[in-house]
Amino acid sequence: MVELLSAFHFSEPAWLWALLLCIPVAVWLLLSRRLAGSNDRIRRYADADLLPHLLGRSTASSRTQWQRYARWACLWTLLVLAMAGPRWDFTDVQLFRPGANLLVLIDISRSMKVTDVRPTRLARARQEVEDLLNQNRGIRVGLIGFASVAHVVSPVTEDMRGIHRVLSALDTSLVRLQGSRLMFALERAGELIAGQPAESVNSLLIISDGDFEEQGLEQRLQELATAGIRVHILGIGTPEGDAVPGEGRNNPWIMNRTGQPVISALNESLLQSLAKAGNGLYQRADYRERDTGKILAEVKAQALPGGDQDERTRVWNERFYWLAGLALVLLLPLFRRALSGYTTRNA
Repeated sequence: MVELLSAFHFSEPAWLWALLLCIPVAVWLLLSRRLAGSNDRIRRYADADLLPHLLGRSTASSRTQWQRYARWACLWTLLVLAMAGPRWDFTDVQLFRPGANLLVLIDISRSMKVTDVRPTRLARARQEVEDLLNQNRGIRVGLIGFASVAHVVSPVTEDMRGIHRVLSALDTSLVRLQGSRLMFALERAGELIAGQPAESVNSLLIISDGDFEEQGLEQRLQELATAGIRVHILGIGTPEGDAVPGEGRNNPWIMNRTGQPVISALNESLLQSLAKAGNGLYQRADYRERDTGKILAEVKAQALPGGDQDERTRVWNERFYWLAGLALVLLLPLFRRALSGYTTRNA
């Protein structure tokens, strides 16, 4: 109750001055009653029924006039208080919060079909994205699949269900030319980031086995970090690796020039160097949610480095309609009286 009273106030308190109007009306009523008292001598020489016609005004009793005044004063008070806008409870509404965007760059090259993690590296990568989406709260996510070229699977969005639906379609068969060209994926990510609001905080998450042969990757990631875009990396695979599957039954493995199966292993040292250059985290993917959880925590910490710095506004719950409703109830007898008078005249 104390908290309610402390929060109670009027949004437009200037309207309360209108309550003072009741005072001059009461004074006028008192003066008019005194003037009416001076007509007592006339009443000695005129019939009571004819007196109103002689004086040209109604001679309602003092009690009736004060009842009318009380009704009018109550109605006026309710309407003025309603116009003043009484309110006593509120809701804090988030007005602005720096947007956090996370672009996931997932490797869909042939080496991601290796089965050193079950069922395959690519299936494991998809599961990591699933874990990330399930844990995500308030971060907009985009998805890019890359091999020799990069494809935007989903733009930056808050629709996690939409990403869930298209995630299962990610497969190495989406690209004809094989290879892992991360630079193309970074360019596509830069194009998507350029379309985001300037105040947004942007991060990248690369999910790959690190089978990159491009030059200048570390320099490019350093440039992104300088621009405020941190690059986190999730390694998929094992350091021992396994043979890279081929296409069809006749080519179970991809062979090298000596006729031996090509072995693809997790290039953890390269991925760690790239994550360091991008001022981000490196995590080796496992079957727990801890790896993606740490990355999400870093993205949120980057978006709100000083804690909850989002701007909020206080929206008060207006209660004027209660008083306005009571005023309408007091007006109902007047409408009824006017309606009955209209019916009588037309009868």
